[in-house]
This record gives sequence, C-alpha cells and structure tokens, in this order.
Amino acid sequence: MPRRTPPVAELVERARAGESRAVARLISLVEDESPLLREVMAALAPHAGQAHIVGITGSPGVGKSTSTSALVSAYRATGKRVGVLAVDPSSPFSGGALLGDRVRMQDHATDSGVFIRSMASRGHLGGLAWSTPQALRVLDAAGFDVVLVETVGVGQSEVEIAGMADTTLILLAPGMGDGIQAAKAGILEVGDIYVVNKADRDGVQNVTRDLRAMLALAERDADAWTPPILKTVASRNEGVDEVVAAIEDRLVWMRASGVLAERRRSRARDEIEAIAMTALRSRFAHLHGDARLDVLAAKVATGATDPYTAADELISAL
Repeated sequence: MPRRTPPVAELVERARAGESRAVARLISLVEDESPLLREVMAALAPHAGQAHIVGITGSPGVGKSTSTSALVSAYRATGKRVGVLAVDPSSPFSGGALLGDRVRMQDHATDSGVFIRSMASRGHLGGLAWSTPQALRVLDAAGFDVVLVETVGVGQSEVEIAGMADTTLILLAPGMGDGIQAAKAGILEVGDIYVVNKADRDGVQNVTRDLRAMLALAERDADAWTPPILKTVASRNEGVDEVVAAIEDRLVWMRASGVLAERRRSRARDEIEAIAMTALRSRFAHLHGDARLDVLAAKVATGATDPYTAADELISAL
C-alpha cells in the first residue's frame, strides 16, 4: 500500500517546527518530482532566504566529508542549526546514492539540530544533483541557520556549486600529485575560501605557495573580496574554527557590499530559467510525430522556409 503524503501545509508546519521526518519527506517530494512540488515550493517561499548556504567542493580524496563533519561540529558548538546536503555518485542499478548518510558523519546522527541528507547526482554534471536548488529551499525554509552542500568530487569544469552557494569553499590537499593541477582552471576562479586540508602531510607549503601564486594572477577590484588560504587537519578538528570565522567574515562582507543580495537574485534567475527550460523541453517532447512539426520540417527540407523561421512558428504555437 503506497505511503500517504500528509497535506503540504501540515508538512511545512512540521518541518518548521524542527521535525526531521517532515523535512525528509519534503525533500523526497522534490527528488521524486512529485505533482505536489509546485504546492510545496509555494508554501516554502515565504519562509526562505535566511540560511547561509556554504558549498564545499574539491577533487576526490581531499577530505570533503571529514571537513563537512568538522564544520557541523563547529557550528553546533555555537548553537546554530545545520543542514547538510551530501551529493553522491549514483548507483548504476538503483539510481540512488552510492554513499548514504548512514556512512557519513555518524557523530551527528542523533543531534536534533543537524539534518543530513544524501542525494544522488543521477548523472547530472557539475558535482550536484538536479534537485539541489529545491532541496536547499526546503532546508532554508525549515529554519536551518547554515546549509552545507558537499559536492561529488569535481574536476576542472564541474563548478556549478559556485552559482548555488553564498560562499564556496575549495578544498585541496598535499600529496595528491600536482595540487594546483587538480583544481586549477574553473575551480580556482570560483572559490571564496581555500582550505588546504591534511596540513600535517609533507608538501603543504608547496600547495599553499602555488595557490597564492595562482590567486595573485587574478584581477580584482580594490573593494573585492580577497579569498583567504587556510590550513586544516579536519580529522583532528585543527584549523576548523578559523574556517568558520572566515565563512562568517565573508557573510558580513557580502551583506555590507550587496553581493549577498545579488548572488541570491542570480540564483533565483538561474532556477527560474531551469524550470522554464524543463517545461519547454517537456512540451517539445510531445511534438515528435506532431503534424505541425512534420509540415515545418518538410518546408525546411525543400527550402520553402529556413529553420529559424520554422522554429519561431513552432514556439509561437506552443
């Protein structure tokens, strides 16, 4: 017998009251592309916009999960509620996350002030799941002060988290070959804070030196944010408080400079565009075999019209 979904208003009320099961159910509705999704987003909208969204990304093996867990502990020590979205690779069999929250961050499993959710990327590029923006809105509206988004291990081009987070942490680690080679190009252009984890290993000075040299090449306005470079040993909670302090400094600067509001407007624009494009693709999918498309295709094939005019005519008919 299928599980009954409580009314959306009830779920939202329970989520805002701190009930983890209600938060989890709302995120499941997002991931499942439920018919209730529009109603859910409309109910959440008045309550969203308060959480500081922090993206945590970097190449595989730099210690993202350990660093995320350490940041959760640091924020909880200050009394803040923390939500975590941990995006994992997808199983080729079930489509679900290969790594689950049972494996991650066990120290926080019984803390009512922490909500951890593993989400499957389901083949979506950029290190995130396609449903991440809506899941973030759920956690934001549920009253979490900070939402940490840990991406799939990314390479040079997978930098989507920068457009979705208020602050982006780039993690590196020594002993992984050329540390900058693993994270240059796009990755070095999107970081707000750089964290060299596993700083007790040999080679940490080389990584930080190379980072400074690369960042020095970037052109910035005089009043622009200067990304700090910090060192941590997340497995021993060393240097984590300094990272939290840098994140908070960044938040203060963003509010004062107007960058925070602009980032959030940009994120909203991207989300609206993505939803609109998905709707358009869905409409176009229904046109295969449609007589109008066949007629226009015949006209283009014979030279009676050009493809741009045909496309305009098709769009106007949608």
